[in-house]
Amino acid sequence: MITIAVLTLSDKGAKGEREDKSGPAIADMLKGLGEVKYYDILPDERDLIKQRLLEYVNEVDLILTTGGTGLSPRDVTPEATIDVIEREIPGIAETMRMESLKKTNRAMLSRAVAGVKGQTLIINLPGSPTAVRENLEVIIDVIPHAIEKIKGDTKECAR
Repeated sequence: MITIAVLTLSDKGAKGEREDKSGPAIADMLKGLGEVKYYDILPDERDLIKQRLLEYVNEVDLILTTGGTGLSPRDVTPEATIDVIEREIPGIAETMRMESLKKTNRAMLSRAVAGVKGQTLIINLPGSPTAVRENLEVIIDVIPHAIEKIKGDTKECAR
């Protein structure tokens, strides 16, 4: 059973001015994959995001963020994630962007990243519930395998 943290990044959500629909969408999609141990909403503050990611790292196998991956000045989730990760996994973010481009040309503006810190996989997802579902749907099947490898599984991967 994979342990999961979901972190929504939204200034308005953190103030209670906007209902978070993306975090619950993530939790709903992951029901069969594992247990969501943590769910939080934070403002778009790089240091706060970094601190929370570091708190989660020793507690869960998977951290999924939602929001803060665009171009507005307050969108700092990728930077906070890069501050934390030890190894980037560019193929995850590239695949999400590639598949999203089939639906909207705005997908090319996503700055989402994915990577590893210790034995935890961290993936940035977009902020909208629709985009969360579309992006997570593309990568959800590889998450268990990625986590097995991150944790040191030595079985052959060849197909």
